[in-house]
Amino acid sequence: MYVSRFGALSLVALLAACGSKQSPAPAASEPKASAAAKTAVDAARLTAADSEPGTWMTYGRTYDEQRFSPLKQINAQNVGQLQLAWHYDLAAAHRVQESTPIVVDGVMYVTSAWSKVFALDAATGKQLWVFDPEVPGAAGIKGCCDVPNRGVAVWNGKVYVGAFDGRLIAIDASSGKQAWSVSTVDDADNYSITGAPRIVRGKVIIGNAGGEYKARGYVTAYDAESGKKVWRFYTVPGEPGKKDGAASDDVLESKARSTWTGEFWKLGGGGTTWDGMAYDPKLDLLYFGTDNGEPWNHAVRSPGGGDNLFTASIIAVRPDTGEYVWHFQNTPGESWDYSAVQQMILADLTIDGKLRQVIMQAPKNGFFYVLDRATGEFISAQPITAVNWATGLDPQTGRPIENPRSRYGETGKPWSAMPGPAGAHAWQAMSYDPLTHLVYLPVIDGGFVFVGEKNFKAKTLGWNTGVDFNAGSLPEDPKVIAQIQTTLKGHLSAWDPVAQKQVWSVPYDTSWNGGVVSTAGNLIFQGTSMGEFAAFQADDGKRLWSAQTHTGILAPPITYEANGEQYVVVEVGWGGAFGLAAGQLARDAQANQGNIPRVLAFKLNGTDTMPAPPPPSDLKLAPPPDEASAKVVAAGKSHYHTFCSTCHGDSAVSGGVLPDLRYSAAMSAPNTWQSIVHDGVRSANGMVSFGSQMSKEEIETIRTYVIHRATQTKSQAN
Repeated sequence: MYVSRFGALSLVALLAACGSKQSPAPAASEPKASAAAKTAVDAARLTAADSEPGTWMTYGRTYDEQRFSPLKQINAQNVGQLQLAWHYDLAAAHRVQESTPIVVDGVMYVTSAWSKVFALDAATGKQLWVFDPEVPGAAGIKGCCDVPNRGVAVWNGKVYVGAFDGRLIAIDASSGKQAWSVSTVDDADNYSITGAPRIVRGKVIIGNAGGEYKARGYVTAYDAESGKKVWRFYTVPGEPGKKDGAASDDVLESKARSTWTGEFWKLGGGGTTWDGMAYDPKLDLLYFGTDNGEPWNHAVRSPGGGDNLFTASIIAVRPDTGEYVWHFQNTPGESWDYSAVQQMILADLTIDGKLRQVIMQAPKNGFFYVLDRATGEFISAQPITAVNWATGLDPQTGRPIENPRSRYGETGKPWSAMPGPAGAHAWQAMSYDPLTHLVYLPVIDGGFVFVGEKNFKAKTLGWNTGVDFNAGSLPEDPKVIAQIQTTLKGHLSAWDPVAQKQVWSVPYDTSWNGGVVSTAGNLIFQGTSMGEFAAFQADDGKRLWSAQTHTGILAPPITYEANGEQYVVVEVGWGGAFGLAAGQLARDAQANQGNIPRVLAFKLNGTDTMPAPPPPSDLKLAPPPDEASAKVVAAGKSHYHTFCSTCHGDSAVSGGVLPDLRYSAAMSAPNTWQSIVHDGVRSANGMVSFGSQMSKEEIETIRTYVIHRATQTKSQAN
């Protein structure tokens, strides 16, 4: 979410956005009712999810991840009568909310930031229990893109959550008490878990995030009853000569290792697996996507070139063993944070007169892909927004035809990329409607200027991308910012995956919007960063209904049935990579400066009342004298954009999630500033010590830069 001084829009919606050991059991709140379900979900029930249209038993509702509901009590004719039925305020910090609720047997299981789990009565929103895994605040530094959690999985009386600090936890569905917990990561590394687990054939499948840090991607399967590790699949090779004893050993040696050069393993290589998965019970194939390479800059990561398998790829394996079956790499030699962890949808489509079993994905690189899901064969792909890093794809193989100027690491020249690291489509869910035969997805229209980092040196804190974010930071002139805002857009797209073309679209003035759900009532539901939750007619995109929630929406809605009534529910809460890092662009792209995380449930003729928005902030700019030399301020700006901007906002403007340092009292107290940044006195709140990365003198230059920016802002407002 940056705009470079080269004049091109740069959207750093840096989505990159884990060995088992037992861990102590955090306490759950006492149940307020005994109605929490036994959650008797098994393989047969999940496979036949369509026979229970009123439930939402897994992340994508069904194993094929279509996010389509057969319910039609709420439809295009009566959706205007939709009203709030109940709301639940999440007991969570005012951070991003990205959860897909699970609803089964009358109970909703939903998560919040910091991996808290809430069990609610699906008809009333009444709290049944709350489970807090007590993730340490200091773990927040291990996440690129806020501290989100996208949801839980349910199986045989248990609820499973991946905690941000890398634990996989099983919770008793009736009591909310921990059943077991295992650490899926090495705590010494900067891994995190943000995605929802999936359960296939009695195994909990979980990946992790960390592609901006020292990370080597992998997916692990655990026994759902005991928590014992069953198999692990690494997505990129490790140190030469060392085997992992993993399901991926043979294929990494035979297919992947020769596609890497240099000492890539010292920084992990990337390829983390933090979101999209799908499962085909008939083919018995588990699919998962992989993230960008680490570092992003291909010239730094693999200086001799190479495709760097299996980064930016879709991989199919056998769920019982992790045995490799096939892969398809969307972006060979990835260098632009073009991950392929985005949602994958399984469907049967008639293409050229033949029924094809396909897997569909809109990864970050800007193309919409249709592949044969049995073999990985490329069928077709077309761009969903402006794309300039490639001029097209090989029609036989799907390999991109690259623009050679896009290789900024090799050319040594800035590259104005379309799309940017946010991608044309990020993690926000899309949906396939088998009635209209369209895919509905939130699209980001924007770019980024990549500048290779000179004299790259790995950091133990902060990002290791090989990209110079200071060179691509936002301008400080509000008039230029205003011009940039007119070019940073997004849209809801109805995409025909057979014809590979857009059928209709709904344009937005902001880019960072919510996921979608489609229903048999000829409806599409989506929320926006400006707090509007809206319904559209699925066949033509006509806006039929909306409600203002007063808080930015990123999470995808779902729909379910309780006591014979259909509900549509969405979790609201602003943040994520864009909300943290995009500075003034993010600040202006949200509903208001408050951020009230809630679960909102709507039904026909509901009788609840939407809570009033919070009052506007009354913070006053009161910086100390701006007396540092231009050289010191420039040094501070560089250090700030290296270590601080991804959380506190580009050019020292908060995106509305974490504190805006221009208003910090610590600006006027150098010793306090040092105690926070150098000594880490607020580590419990997530502000860890950077003393190992910067000297006190360097940290002081950051203070002078923030003073300078606060003074500028105050002057511009007068």
